[in-house]
Amino acid sequence: MEGKPRRRGSVVAAGWSFLNANRWRVLVVSALLVVPCLWHQRIEAGDLGSHVYNVWLAQLIGKGQAPGLYLAQQWNNVLFDVTLLHVANVVGFAAAQKIVVPICVLVFFWGAFAFVSVLSGRTPWMFTPALAMLAYGYPFNMGFFNYYLSIGLGCLFLALIWRAPEIGGILDWVAAVVVALLTMLGHPLGVCWIAGVLLYRGLRRLLPGAWKLAIPLAEFAAYRVGLWYVHRKNLSVDWQGAIPFYELNGSDQLELFGDRYVYLVWAAFLFGVACFAAELWRRRSDGEYWRGIAFPLELYVLLVCTMVVMPENVRTAMYAAWIGLLASRLTMVAAIAGVAVLACGRPRWWQAAGFGAIAVVFFTFLYQDTGKLNQLEANVEKIVATLPAGTRVIPTMAADPEWRIEFIAHMVDRACVGRCFVYSNYEPSSGQFRVRVVKRGSWIVSPSADAADDMQGGNYEIERGDLPLKHIYQCAREDWMKLCVRDLAEGDNTGTGWMRPGE
Repeated sequence: MEGKPRRRGSVVAAGWSFLNANRWRVLVVSALLVVPCLWHQRIEAGDLGSHVYNVWLAQLIGKGQAPGLYLAQQWNNVLFDVTLLHVANVVGFAAAQKIVVPICVLVFFWGAFAFVSVLSGRTPWMFTPALAMLAYGYPFNMGFFNYYLSIGLGCLFLALIWRAPEIGGILDWVAAVVVALLTMLGHPLGVCWIAGVLLYRGLRRLLPGAWKLAIPLAEFAAYRVGLWYVHRKNLSVDWQGAIPFYELNGSDQLELFGDRYVYLVWAAFLFGVACFAAELWRRRSDGEYWRGIAFPLELYVLLVCTMVVMPENVRTAMYAAWIGLLASRLTMVAAIAGVAVLACGRPRWWQAAGFGAIAVVFFTFLYQDTGKLNQLEANVEKIVATLPAGTRVIPTMAADPEWRIEFIAHMVDRACVGRCFVYSNYEPSSGQFRVRVVKRGSWIVSPSADAADDMQGGNYEIERGDLPLKHIYQCAREDWMKLCVRDLAEGDNTGTGWMRPGE
């Protein structure tokens, strides 16, 4: 019957068949993907230290050993933490990180791989190096693992339901529902990613011809309305990120530790443009190619436009914590769409060679820079080992000023597990995470999100009620890896004695 969708086999069954047919290739790629999680004693990924520390606090709360703290009934931004908690309960925190973080990498990579496959209609083996670099891009190194997981799971969900009218079997829908629930537990932005793609796809089908331009125009109109609302409500919004708007094309995901990564950003972007231009020229008269590339290309352009107008940081209330680095982390989805655009073309060996060469340099740089962080964390652990059990500390540490990855103070959080308490821990007072502080406060953590931010930023004056406290800080101008510890007194400032790198 004309117009009736043609049923295909189960998507889950097709995925299983793909794994069976490519088992050795999948195993080799997966093994190589987890190497950066294992090549040093510790996984250095910014906020990971905070995740580990707050999972430990969750353990203490469960045992009744964390007065003033409680676990909120929260259904988003918790997937990584809950998983880490359960694994750590069995094997301990050190082993749990080496298990859970590699699983996150594999979920993200193969989720993105599956989504690129359905968008392009091709298995993107030639672009494995590009997706591998993306798996270790900005969100991974900043330690945004709930967000990172949600994007990988969101991509997997989209791959599962992309041909929804044509798929067969209840197993597909059960799998889709499970993945959707996990995405929601991961992070709200993963759900927004799913909803945005499906909404754009649905509207695009409804709008004929040039009317499709109404979608980006509506987005810019929404941006103007958002600006009006921000000014009317006096909300705190930061529209200027660390990355120039012209770099918000997805390749900025490779800019991590210092200026040398900028060369990789431009190499990846220009090589991607060259791949696209070469295919465009060869198949300029190929109608099938143009039909296949239309949606991925439109999606990529729309995402780039979204990144340009999106605020970097938002504060919804005067005393609330910042919701930050939105554009910086969301360029990841633009990069995934960009890889899908390239994958629409016929596979070429030189594409894999080009991105492979860039990946070799990228991972070499990453090994060197995370090695420096491992050395710094070893110094942190030596200092923390000298503290009496139950000591409360405030760390003030800053990365090399050329680095885009800046959350290095959280390595003190991880070193404190089982020994000390980070009084400047921002999560409980922010009200945005699972571990929270009661209104009357707790001796374990500051009850104020603003105070916690000022403490670690070196702008807080110690009050009598805060004591006793110790201060862990960088104390040598010529060597930012040298750390010292001192007792804090009433009236002391957390910036005193702190030698920030580059100052």
